[in-house]
Amino acid sequence: MLTLSLPYAAAPAASPAAATGGALDSIGTPMLWAVTLGAVLALFALDFLLTRKPHAVSMREAIGWSAFYIALPLLFGAWVWTQHGSQIGMEYYTGYLVEKSLSVDNLFIFMLLLAGFAVPKELQQRVLLIGVAGALVLRGIFIALGAQLIASFDWAFLLFGIILLVTAVKVARDAMSDAEHTPVAEMPVVRLINRVWPVTGDYRGTRMTVRDAGRRALTPLAVVTLAVLGTDIIFAIDSVPAVYGITGDPYLVFATNAFALLGLRALYFVLEGALSRLVHLGHGLAIILGFIAVKLILHWAHGIWPRVPTVPTAWSLVFIVAVLAIVTVTSLRATRDRATGDADDESRNGADDVGQDEQVAQRH
Repeated sequence: MLTLSLPYAAAPAASPAAATGGALDSIGTPMLWAVTLGAVLALFALDFLLTRKPHAVSMREAIGWSAFYIALPLLFGAWVWTQHGSQIGMEYYTGYLVEKSLSVDNLFIFMLLLAGFAVPKELQQRVLLIGVAGALVLRGIFIALGAQLIASFDWAFLLFGIILLVTAVKVARDAMSDAEHTPVAEMPVVRLINRVWPVTGDYRGTRMTVRDAGRRALTPLAVVTLAVLGTDIIFAIDSVPAVYGITGDPYLVFATNAFALLGLRALYFVLEGALSRLVHLGHGLAIILGFIAVKLILHWAHGIWPRVPTVPTAWSLVFIVAVLAIVTVTSLRATRDRATGDADDESRNGADDVGQDEQVAQRH
């Protein structure tokens, strides 16, 4: 079991940091860990109660909960800043921004799965909640493994850096490719499920399995849930090394992941329409992941050759904010004509409908 109660003593320029002598510096005291885990479980219980009765999520409901789940980590960050200093506070906010950006990218995959399986509106938030719970459990496992690696082996920073470089290249290729996403029916997890277990042709409310034709069968809700959980593994491989590139504190890594994931269900319904307009987000994430990869590699090299420079956390925050701002602006500008065209089409269709109604009224 990791000891997480040592005082943080990292230098400002060595933010990924603090793994020497087989121990990890962390602000996470046993009490803070207990309170944090209790709060996360309480919030999940609240989300489960909200989704217990299936219903379509209104925009007002989604915006309200999204605002709550954004205000919560911001206030917690203010507490971290006040109690543990500006350096730790900066690491927390930078890590949270990176994780939130990656979680928005993950929403594209969730949108693809929910659309591909034609999940009814009233069941979508149940799938998202289960997916978020699975992602948090998997990331907790990866965080613990990553912390142990960093505490025991200096080359773990190099390994994480290489993983992120490979990920950045893949994200960049996907962003530049015009190819369509893999059809849902051809996804490995879906093909495997269909081979080993029969699946009903329609949804049966919130039930995952039913007795069908004398044998137990999965419902489409179970299949899409398993598909979402399968993608959670890939997301964990990407996101955990990324935030370890910002801070070496396992508690901050977990807190930033938890806060980024908790609001994902509500954020999905807020951004469902806008996500298609963020066409340059993939390019921005590739740049950010590549930047963090270089930062990790420099940190590893600095431990061997002290003359090698490292990247301060403040610079990382400024760089990440700038990249996200630029790709958001360029995405909105690139899709402005398309959005205007869609609005014009809807206006014309509405005018045509009115004209047809008037003609019918005149005939009668």
